[in-house]
Amino acid sequence: MNLKNVEKKEKNTAVLTIEVGAEEFDAAVEKVYRKNKSVIALPGFRKGKAPRKLVEQMYGADVFYEDAINDLYPVALTDAVKESGLDMVGYPSVEVKELSKDGFVFEATIAVRPVPVLGQYKGVEAPKAEVVITPEDVEAELKPFITRATRQVAVERAAQNGDTVVIDFEGFKDGVAFEGGKGEQFPLELGSGSFIPGFEDQLVGVSAGEEKEVNVTFPEDYGAEELAGAAATFKVTVHEVKEAQVPEIDDEFAKDVSEFDTLDEFKADLEKKLRERCEENANREFEGAILTKLIETTEMEVPDAMVEFEADRVVEDYEQRMKGAGITLDQYLQMMGSNRAEFRENAKVGALRQIQGDLIFTAVADAEKIEPTAEEIEAEYQKLCDQYSMEMDVVKAAVPETEIVRQLRLVAATKVVYDSAVAVAPAADAE
Repeated sequence: MNLKNVEKKEKNTAVLTIEVGAEEFDAAVEKVYRKNKSVIALPGFRKGKAPRKLVEQMYGADVFYEDAINDLYPVALTDAVKESGLDMVGYPSVEVKELSKDGFVFEATIAVRPVPVLGQYKGVEAPKAEVVITPEDVEAELKPFITRATRQVAVERAAQNGDTVVIDFEGFKDGVAFEGGKGEQFPLELGSGSFIPGFEDQLVGVSAGEEKEVNVTFPEDYGAEELAGAAATFKVTVHEVKEAQVPEIDDEFAKDVSEFDTLDEFKADLEKKLRERCEENANREFEGAILTKLIETTEMEVPDAMVEFEADRVVEDYEQRMKGAGITLDQYLQMMGSNRAEFRENAKVGALRQIQGDLIFTAVADAEKIEPTAEEIEAEYQKLCDQYSMEMDVVKAAVPETEIVRQLRLVAATKVVYDSAVAVAPAADAE
């Protein structure tokens, strides 16, 4: 391999001109021939016995060139990048410029990791919301526990708003039953607004055992086009009317739904957990605002190839998560009304921000001369061992020390930035 030229381009890209000589190329061609000769048949020769020269005469001198180039260029490119001293990121773009039996010359367009020019990174001012928990907030936290403890009890009276009626129903348009308009033993809470407008209102006053016709008009924007804006009649049979019996909210209730003996203790715990969540959210938003300011004040150009690479990583990660949930990414995206191309395009926004953050905090680590100690590196490996219940040698084989060092430096750099940041009150319009 011979690195003939390095030409730096705009937006942290570079073009490397690399030559592979005759000896290396011929050895690669010979390797491809030997790998494939068992399936090559020539008249007068048994399979696997045809000489290379005769194969090349029959199929062309370049019959093995493409595979030989594919075998050679990754190693040649890696060596050339190392020789150039450039820090390649993302996917390279490769184009063969010259090709003969004496070797080949190719150009590799690579993305180079940017070196940010930092602005102010200590004492950065950013808005941070003050966490205020009101009694109403605590009551809202209590509500799901009340809902779960509420019993639905059958009553012998006419249905009221707030009651649940258990019904059979079938819908008709112009006297003909339509698809999806039928249900049996369906529990419907009156006043919930979960059915077509006007449907629930007409069931107020019904009693168990009663049959009723309900006349409605579907909304103009209804999902089923054939029913949008259409008048319909539902034949309804009422099986039960149930009343929600809310428990007494007292110490006994607290004992039933929690680990606490009194309602005051339970509410205090709900308030504590709510405050922790709100403070965590406020801190996350504060850190996000700091990063936004750092991005605005840092000079750097992120190459497109770097963003493309990170976007692919995001898609692959999401694909694995969906697989763990028992569905494919394409199935999930279809349910969300999206597709893979749109998802990947949207992923680029977060990918760019992730890259910018990593570059900035790496630059901060460099500026602060942050280097983890051997003890810190070993402790991080131990955390991984504990987390995944794996032996140390297995973890070290799977995770290179350079990655551990990189992560520790980033964590330490973010601490430098965030610990020195100054929280200010959010602007009135932001609130």
